[in-house]
Amino acid sequence: MKSSTQRARKATRNKAVVLTGPTAVGKTALTESLFSNGFEIINADSVQIYRGLDIGSAKPDRDLQQRIPHHLIDIRDPWEAYSSGDFVKDALSAMEGIWERGNIPLVTGGTMYYIKHLVYGPPQTPEADMSIRAEVIEECHAKGSEWAYSYLASIDPISAGRINRNDIYRITRAIEVYRATGRPLSSFPLSTSPRKDILFALIGLSRDRSVLSRRIEQRAVQMFDEGLYDEVRALIDSGAERSWPGMEGIGYREFFDAAEDGESSVHDICDSIIRDSKRYAKRQITFLSSMKEFSIFSPEDEDGVRSFLLDNGIRV
Repeated sequence: MKSSTQRARKATRNKAVVLTGPTAVGKTALTESLFSNGFEIINADSVQIYRGLDIGSAKPDRDLQQRIPHHLIDIRDPWEAYSSGDFVKDALSAMEGIWERGNIPLVTGGTMYYIKHLVYGPPQTPEADMSIRAEVIEECHAKGSEWAYSYLASIDPISAGRINRNDIYRITRAIEVYRATGRPLSSFPLSTSPRKDILFALIGLSRDRSVLSRRIEQRAVQMFDEGLYDEVRALIDSGAERSWPGMEGIGYREFFDAAEDGESSVHDICDSIIRDSKRYAKRQITFLSSMKEFSIFSPEDEDGVRSFLLDNGIRV
């Protein structure tokens, strides 16, 4: 006779929920409301993976992390690179453990290319050539990030359009692929349908643009009230540099940009964070709309989300 644990494992095996949407849309609040029991969270935010980057990344507080187990948070130091391929590998590994415990993985965050590569599978790009990578990194460091982005735009304008001009890790990776293969990174196709080995319930959250805009503004002000300035000052005092991958995140890079441009007030930096966050939200919304398999809900429509999950064999 099967134990209750064995039955739970069988019932949850290969099921997973993905919950995404633009910054400040309300993913965390919905997570707390619906997914507190029987779920474990896999973080899909490219800044929350870094230790010490708490306030600027809107990292979930310790209380929530204790109530709902979290994975892929605080797994890298800010100077370490972390790719979408790393995320997929780590997320799949975490899922195995979650299923073994009879729980359901909830993949949530706003880094859309993490989510797309997990749900659809990564593009079939070549393995890293470490000698070429070293050469590209050295060249980009010597000539500067503006040169690197302009060079990428000349050899692979499609990838340049997808990558933030300050994301030096993804820029150098795209240049590396071109140097290694003679083909632009954008020529390596993604799958157009979700993978078959995991039964994903795909949820996207959306709000009226004006409401989202106000929420972004309120979040930025709240971050400063919670001590963002002191958090960044502590990072800089410990040796943080603009070139560190973790410092590319919104909420951090604006401080370095302000220092490079001359003294700026906290108010000016806050305005820059709001501006960059709104631009990022616009890109997130466009990215989400391209993934047609996602069902879109208002963050307040808990009954709709609950019904959708039930239709996918998941009870909350």
